[in-house]
Formats: sequence, structure tokens, C-alpha cells
Amino acid sequence: MKKTPAGRRKKVPGEAVEVSAGGLVLGDGKLLMVKVRNLEGRVVWTFPKGHLEKGETAEDAALREVREETGRRCRLRRPFGKVHYEFYRNGKHVRKTVHWFLMEPLETLGEPDPEEVLDCRWFSWPESAEVAVYPSDKKILARLKKSSEVKK
Repeated sequence: MKKTPAGRRKKVPGEAVEVSAGGLVLGDGKLLMVKVRNLEGRVVWTFPKGHLEKGETAEDAALREVREETGRRCRLRRPFGKVHYEFYRNGKHVRKTVHWFLMEPLETLGEPDPEEVLDCRWFSWPESAEVAVYPSDKKILARLKKSSEVKK
């Protein structure tokens, strides 16, 4: 991967750059997670997130994705930062940035999207740390643990 003089990464031909947004939904000291099948076909627990649609802000995308993937309408509390990672999809290198937001649940509007989500449930702090498998999710949980946002 090439870097510009300012240290920013420059897109390499044949490489995809994606931007997503997601929500860390906290309610009664618990975290809302979704069970999905990843690109390798593994079933994993993670946080709800998805791509920004054309003209959509990261905040709007995060709220929409949480609603679609969990069936819950939420309110943004504050931005929680960005996570960067890389992977391969169909032999193509992908660099991804995910904008994360802390959220609080307001109401349940329906069921999770059955096409994307196998299950959705609340986890206590120790349970969420146990089921998380992605390094980026583990970093998020470590940051949350240091904050006063989650009851341990």
C-alpha cells in the first residue's frame, strides 16, 4: 500500500475502498450484538453496521443499519471513533473504514433483517467480550471497558 507525503494511504489500482457506519447500542449496562455469516461462511457475533448509501452521512447510515439489522430505533449519544481494517473479497483487496457511534435504544420497531442477521441479542459486558471474534470488535470493547459507558 502506498502512502502520500502526509502519511495518508493512497488507493492502489485494483483495490477497493469502503466506508461503513455502525452502532454500539447500550441499554441497561448491556450491548446489542448481531449474529451474522461472514465472508468466509463463519457464523460470528458482531456489532450492527453497513455501507453508507449515496448522500447519506455516517450518523444517518449508523442509525439506519442498526434499525435494519436489529429492528430497533435508537438515538445517537456520541461518536465513538473509526476503525480501519483490510481484507480480501473475491480475490480483491479491500480497505475498510467503519465509523462507530454510541447509541441508546428508544423502541423496537420490528424484527432483524432475516437476509442479513441470524440472531440479535443483548450481552452483558463479560459475555460480549467472550463472543466477539474480530480484532476490531475486541479493540472497541477494550475502549468501552476503559470508559464509563458500560457497567462491568
